[in-house]
Amino acid sequence: MKNPIAPGSQAEQVGRLMLAGALVLFLPLLPFGTFLLYPFVILTTWFHEMAHGLAALLVGWDFQRLVIFPDGSGFAESLSPIDASPLKRAFVAAAGPLGPTLVGSLLILASGRRRSWRPALYALAVALILSTLIWVRSPVGVVVLPLVALILIVIARSNRPDLERFALQFLGILAALSMLRDWNYLFTESAVIGGRRVLSDTGAIEAALILPHWIWAGLITILSALAIGASLKRALNRDGRTR
Repeated sequence: MKNPIAPGSQAEQVGRLMLAGALVLFLPLLPFGTFLLYPFVILTTWFHEMAHGLAALLVGWDFQRLVIFPDGSGFAESLSPIDASPLKRAFVAAAGPLGPTLVGSLLILASGRRRSWRPALYALAVALILSTLIWVRSPVGVVVLPLVALILIVIARSNRPDLERFALQFLGILAALSMLRDWNYLFTESAVIGGRRVLSDTGAIEAALILPHWIWAGLITILSALAIGASLKRALNRDGRTR
C-alpha cells in the first residue's frame, strides 16, 4: 500500500501546481469556464500593460493611461520624447510580454514560502486598486480589476493557508501561461487593437533595433521559459511549511 502524500511535501506542491495548470488550460473548455476565467484573463492583460507603463516611467516617460477592452486586449499609453533613444523604446516594448512572466515567477516563488502567502496576495490587491485609481481608463478595467482585488483580499483573510498558497500558484501559472494566449501576437509584426492597426511589441522592438521581430519573439520566449523554470525549481525545493 502506497504512503499518503505528506501535507506541505514536494509531492503535494507538484500536485497543486499541476492542478493549477490544468485549470488554466482546460477551464475555458468547460461550460461557463470561459466566464469564470474571464476576470483573470483581464488580470493577465493588466500584467502586460502595466509592465509597459512602469517601464515607461523608469525611462522617464509620462505614463498617461491604461485601457483594457472587453475582448482582453489593451494598451498602455505614454508620452515619449521625439528623440527617445532606440534602446529605451525597445525596453518599454519588451517589458509588456516579459511582464506576465516576471509576475508569474514572483508569485510562484512566493507560493514556496508560507510567510509570503498573505503579504503577496495583499500586495497584488493593493497594486490593482491603486493602478485602477491612477491609470486605468476603461469600463472593463475599472469594474474587473477591483473585483479581482476583492477576491484576493477575501482569500488572504480566509485563514485558510492551503487556499492562499493555491491562489498564488494558480495566478503564477496563469501569468506564465498567458504567453500561450498571446503567442500569435508575439510572433506578429502588427496587430489590430481597439480597431486600429499598430505595431506589436516585437514589431516595435524591430523598429527600434533593426533585427526581425521573430528573433525578438524567440528571445523573449526563451527568457520567459528560463525564468518560469527557475522559479518552479526554487519553489518546489522549498517546503510550504517553511517560515
